[in-house]
Amino acid sequence: MLSAFQFQCHFILIFLAASKGETRYLEVRDASEDEPFLLLSEDLKRELSAGQIYRRSLRCIDMLSIEGQFTFTANQPQLHCATFFIGEPEELITINYDFVNIDCQGGDFLKVFDGWILKGEKFPSSLDHPLPTSQRYVDFCESGSIQRSIRSSQNVAMIFFRIHQPGNGFTITVKKNTNLFPCNVISQTPSGRFTMVIPHQHRNCSFSIIYPVVIKISDLIVGHLNGLFLKKPTAGCAGVGDFVELLGGAGLDPSKMFPLADLCHSFHGSAQMKIGCDNTVLRMVSSGKHVNRVTFEYHQLDMQETENRKENSIEEFCFPSI
Repeated sequence: MLSAFQFQCHFILIFLAASKGETRYLEVRDASEDEPFLLLSEDLKRELSAGQIYRRSLRCIDMLSIEGQFTFTANQPQLHCATFFIGEPEELITINYDFVNIDCQGGDFLKVFDGWILKGEKFPSSLDHPLPTSQRYVDFCESGSIQRSIRSSQNVAMIFFRIHQPGNGFTITVKKNTNLFPCNVISQTPSGRFTMVIPHQHRNCSFSIIYPVVIKISDLIVGHLNGLFLKKPTAGCAGVGDFVELLGGAGLDPSKMFPLADLCHSFHGSAQMKIGCDNTVLRMVSSGKHVNRVTFEYHQLDMQETENRKENSIEEFCFPSI
């Protein structure tokens, strides 16, 4: 059975893929051709190819992966609403306020959060985001017209809003921008391939997959300097400034997950693991002294694979929850 966390995340992603002409624009590089998340409405394709701006109304709980203009108008008091935004791994999201009619003095609010929050857990975690948590919120009622355009630091963002008076609401325009070096990413689909590169930057980057998966690392370069690799440590990755770790857990925040494996030896080849957790994260820690790179592919675990837990798999951790 799905955990509550998986149910929430899968609802968001499946809702996005199956909204029949409203929010159905999901792609992932190197996914299989029959992947259901890749189905696009022909009407939407023609609309976008013609250069038209995509427009529709927002629901109280909603999900967007497409550029366009979106309007929310309350038909009754709406006290607990949120819209999740997601792009491709190499995209950033810009949210522009076109029109806002809310009663800030009466308790309404409209806030953008740089990342996602589910059940109080954040992605990216506080350890991996370039801003402190307090600066990741932009409150319209505090900033007003001073900051009418907000850009995310990764491929996900969200807005929270509360509107008491029927008829009040807002209009936003969502745009995508290219991110040359994607750092923190939530995968839109349960399968794909990705290369993460951190070029001489002191930062930590996480790639989150909200499914039990088989993950295969095919190329890893960490701690590379002037054509030479640093001496291999004798025990794990303790004290090493550059490494990759695999994490698993039942929540969204990588800092609260269980460490499954550390990789601090550069290699070209294949290292595969089966991880039966609700959420799997590949996280790269970089000292900023080197250009670090990891290439990996992943696909969702099926029942046959969960029964055969051999060859480089995490034998016990997480599998009972599948």
